[in-house]
Amino acid sequence: MIIVLGSINLDIVVPVERCPRPGETIKGGDVRYLPGGKGANQALAARKLGATVRMVGAVGRDAAAGIALSGLRLSGVDCSSVVESERPTGVATIAVGADGENLIVVAPGANADVSVAHADALDLAAQDLLVLQMEIPAESVVAALTHARARGARTILNLAPAVPLADEVLRLAHVLVVNESEAATLADGVMPEALANTLSRRLGIAVIVTAGGEGAVCARDGKTFAVPAPKVAVVDTTGAGDAFVGALAQALDAGHDLPAGLARAVAAASLACTGFGAQSALPDQNTLSLILGESL
Repeated sequence: MIIVLGSINLDIVVPVERCPRPGETIKGGDVRYLPGGKGANQALAARKLGATVRMVGAVGRDAAAGIALSGLRLSGVDCSSVVESERPTGVATIAVGADGENLIVVAPGANADVSVAHADALDLAAQDLLVLQMEIPAESVVAALTHARARGARTILNLAPAVPLADEVLRLAHVLVVNESEAATLADGVMPEALANTLSRRLGIAVIVTAGGEGAVCARDGKTFAVPAPKVAVVDTTGAGDAFVGALAQALDAGHDLPAGLARAVAAASLACTGFGAQSALPDQNTLSLILGESL
């Protein structure tokens, strides 16, 4: 089983011709209210590819909670470990440019109440895979990593948004996933391959650096392998990184090795860019198989 401990948000999405510069006001298109949050997106991404998934997180006692949880519930993600908070449901305000790039501001709300107690109470077995991001308090992520190691469960840590964590904490993860800018906060380097190698050698774990339309690079045990991204018509890049992490988790949970998991994750992230919104564009198994050339 995949357990995701992370954020659950309402995404308020506005299409714009281009993202505004500092101090600038621009007009946008019709607003959309969509389910989101890095944790929820990653849980749904794994579920749509066939994994059994449990979501652990928090929402408010407000109307936004229903929208924020709607995608998870409809897809069959186990939401029994999602608790209600006195704070409002987390909200992300997202401007999406005509080129598919985005500008995002997140108000954590109830996500800030995902505590160390939640992490310590995770019911993990050795065969489970725990997925974490950084839209909940850092101390809760650290506690969850420690708890997973004690239980013998595998972990994927997506260090997004970038938060400085000590090396001894990062070493608790089995796989670290960062994009180029997040990796640059941890290691000097220019190219993804250099960043991945530097971090992997320093931490002694598998490190994946994603590079948008260029694909991703993984370094592990002194070896490096890269997967280029397939060319797609980009509509909206929101949620592409979450599609990557969710697909990687599903692949590893299903018994694929890391190179195969990386290929599936890159393909899923690319497909997620071809539709609007973080969750609505997540691919299912049939769509992913087609782009990978797998028999259905």
